[in-house]
Amino acid sequence: MNPFSDLLDIERPLPPARSFSEPFWEATREKRLLLQYDRVAEAYQFYPRPTSIHTGRRSNLEWREVAGRGRVFSYTIVRRARPPFRDREPYALAMVTLDEGVNVMGNVVNCAEEELETGLRVKPCWLPLPDGRHLLLFEPDR
Repeated sequence: MNPFSDLLDIERPLPPARSFSEPFWEATREKRLLLQYDRVAEAYQFYPRPTSIHTGRRSNLEWREVAGRGRVFSYTIVRRARPPFRDREPYALAMVTLDEGVNVMGNVVNCAEEELETGLRVKPCWLPLPDGRHLLLFEPDR
């Protein structure tokens, strides 16, 4: 049995509606990953914010679609959890550095514990939410 795929049926709270993150969440309905890109700084940022972390300006930001592939930068195996993850342990939580250079945190699924390591190539795996949006998770990019 794969211990890291058992998180897929957990009911999770819906992400809050915020005007500055709406394009991100709307794209997840089609399993597309959008990142904010600062045209002046020529750099991506994640998580969605109302202003650029690079320049502090709102007008420099645009949304760009990315593949969502990257490498595990760091991870932990959670063996003691709180609800709603209690009794679903162990599960993996990783910091992934996307090919675009930003770090994104997410669960790693469809991966054996022995396979998970720093540097592992991963790709997006989308978890359906009740409202039609999807939550970004990661799985090995085999």
